[in-house]
Amino acid sequence: MKRYGIRVTLPEGDTLSAGHLLGENWEQFRWFDSARERDRMFEEMRRPPPYYRRGDVATQVLEKVER
Repeated sequence: MKRYGIRVTLPEGDTLSAGHLLGENWEQFRWFDSARERDRMFEEMRRPPPYYRRGDVATQVLEKVER
């Protein structure tokens, strides 16, 4: 079982948390075999995607977790 993870949630008041979209309690997890692999991906996920326009910001909250 993969032990090291990243929990992804939406910030409070985000428009995507509306009931007809993702909902208030939406969350997603990504799991990894090692803390090193998780930490590398965590930093990568913090960077804006290359297709974003200048000034756009991802509305997500990232949190390192362990089982």
